[in-house]
Amino acid sequence: MNERLVDVERALSHAEADLLVERLGEEVEKHYGITDAELFLVDYRLAALLPLGGGEPLTHPGHPAWRSFDHQSEVFDGDVLFLPVTMRGDRIGVLRLAPVPGDDEAAHGDLARLAVYLAHEVAAVRDSTDAYLVAARARRLTLAAEMQWELLPGRSRTRPSFSLAGQLEPAYAVRGDSFDWADDGHRLWMSAVNGSGEGVAAATLTSLATFALRNARRGGLDLADQVALADQAIYSHYRGEQHLAALLLSVDLASGVVTAVDAGSPRLLLLRGEEASDVELEAQLPLGMFDGTIYRPQTFELEVGDRLFVISDGVFDAVNEAGGRYGETALTRFVRRSRRQSPLDAVRALLGELRAHVAADLVDDAVVVCLDWNGPKSQ
Repeated sequence: MNERLVDVERALSHAEADLLVERLGEEVEKHYGITDAELFLVDYRLAALLPLGGGEPLTHPGHPAWRSFDHQSEVFDGDVLFLPVTMRGDRIGVLRLAPVPGDDEAAHGDLARLAVYLAHEVAAVRDSTDAYLVAARARRLTLAAEMQWELLPGRSRTRPSFSLAGQLEPAYAVRGDSFDWADDGHRLWMSAVNGSGEGVAAATLTSLATFALRNARRGGLDLADQVALADQAIYSHYRGEQHLAALLLSVDLASGVVTAVDAGSPRLLLLRGEEASDVELEAQLPLGMFDGTIYRPQTFELEVGDRLFVISDGVFDAVNEAGGRYGETALTRFVRRSRRQSPLDAVRALLGELRAHVAADLVDDAVVVCLDWNGPKSQ
């Protein structure tokens, strides 16, 4: 048994919620001779690594901390070690430790495990302290954005059978667009909402839809009934005056068969090999438009190595100062060349390209979700 590793993990599990990194620093100094421990949290836009204790953000992509974050691997810079702080594929940030001898492989293994343990602890306490959420903000969120980010299941997720990531823009002022997912070893459930309206009103509508879908999913309803319940919840509240578009997917993890309901949805693009194409689905009514709408599910099958993108209209309809749309051609071109990127890196790159196109923050909401299907695996 590795007693020093067990001692550090035990100390972290008993640390106060806002003092995890301080306790980690004390323990790695005692057991490994490391005198400097610092946690950098990735910001809401995935554009800066922000030190938990305050200080200058890291924004240069060539920085060792960013290389560790991007490649999800340990990176040495002299006697400084950078380690990804990631939980089940959800990238929280990067841990900086110094001094760390370069030739102590046993210690490196321990420290990498501690970085993962720290990720689990941070995730476990984020609902009980604002310390980590506040530190991850490069600027203040709008109230609508605060509501939207609290809805999300995370930004990335991995299992042997799939890798998944999603992102919202404008990250600090998003209003109605959102996404959700959950998996249980048998199925992966996904939804993307192309919200409507402004500010808190848009966020409230999206929140109602998201919780209605979760309630139906957790009640064991099939996909079409989940959509019908959410549709009825929105209609009952707004009486048809407000509605929203949504795309619902359910992936059978044993077969790769996807069940889909297109309720006035965001677009669904498939990258198979080097070919990118739209997945053609029957366009059905948005949620909440009419009373008692019946939704019809469709199915299609994923092949090993397929990549799916869910894209809201805020992406291809983004307009620059000259009036030029980002458009379907640029979007298809990006999807084709994204093959070698992880889902999270592909999502980041697409939204970064979009910001470069408009040369500013996005005006309209945009949601991007990327799913890689690795094939049925032992779970």
